[in-house]
Amino acid sequence: MTASQNILRPVLYLALALTLAPQAGHAEETKTSRPESSATQREMKPLPSTTPVPDDMKRLPAPTDMVDPQRFGGGKSENGEPDTDRFGGARTDPAYGAFQRGLYKTAYNLALRRAEAGSASAQTLVAEILARGLGMARDDKEAAKWYAKAAEQGVPEAQFQYALMLLDGAYVQKDHKAAYALMQSAAEAGNRLAQFNFAQLLVSEEPGEQGLARAAVYYERAADAGVADAQYAMSQLYANGAGGKKPDDAQARHWLVLAARQGFDTAELDLATWLINGRGGPRDEKSGFMWMQRAALGGNVAAQNRLAKLYMNGFGTEPDSISSAAWYILARRAGLADPEMDDFLDGLTDDELKQALQRANRLR
Repeated sequence: MTASQNILRPVLYLALALTLAPQAGHAEETKTSRPESSATQREMKPLPSTTPVPDDMKRLPAPTDMVDPQRFGGGKSENGEPDTDRFGGARTDPAYGAFQRGLYKTAYNLALRRAEAGSASAQTLVAEILARGLGMARDDKEAAKWYAKAAEQGVPEAQFQYALMLLDGAYVQKDHKAAYALMQSAAEAGNRLAQFNFAQLLVSEEPGEQGLARAAVYYERAADAGVADAQYAMSQLYANGAGGKKPDDAQARHWLVLAARQGFDTAELDLATWLINGRGGPRDEKSGFMWMQRAALGGNVAAQNRLAKLYMNGFGTEPDSISSAAWYILARRAGLADPEMDDFLDGLTDDELKQALQRANRLR
């Protein structure tokens, strides 16, 4: 991902996890014993209840849709059409019609005339086409100009987008104070991504319980609106009894489920751990294994290592030393070190290690 593609992400980090979770890093996972019988397989120690967090802030998962859901709120409305509500104009507008049909150059030309005449909704549409490079070369600097104009007229989507640009400072002069005001305005207007990001700003400006309590209101609004990151944040608030929330593992698990169903890999990993440990609800080892596997297949390195341990101990699945070794090899290639799993690899025969390497290569 180039630098220009990775702007506008300064507040899209999971600062809450850094506030609440222990600084464990990726150095080592929970110790378990290699099983020698079915009896010892059931003695696996509980997995860590909170995902280890690296020293640097964790980025959100890379977007998979054509529309970056972390910046533009997702690409489809309830009827499957591109969601143009965020532009603030009438759905019957010809420019929106062209945009919905993927005729981006036509949409741009139609909207540009109205944008130059002062239409805030057209300005927002022009800005998004430019910011995403739809039907033309991407031009963030020009997009910033149109977002600024629409933001001045109170379009929440434009306020949110321009706030991100002001925080980043790559295409406009950095202005944290103005960004804060615009983000808050967009959040109060109901923009769900602005709600999540405003919560992040509150936490970053005031680390600790008081900041979390202020942020919790916005995390919850965004979570209710379906933002996976906010749903995960709510799980952490309830799990840790923070942000004015009483400890409630059942509520925490509820939010983990919602975030995991959207493919948020940290939530998948944590949900797997909670299911296996029986935290916040009934123990379900098979479902826990499934969620751990999903997170591992998605590239979560900690999940890959924990999946290796599940295979090693036959926890939620049949014991499989080859699969266990393969997943740990994959995690180790990504930089994770676990002395216990290193010892496990040392105990394999040359033939077993060869099979594990071949399987790991297929998992890449």
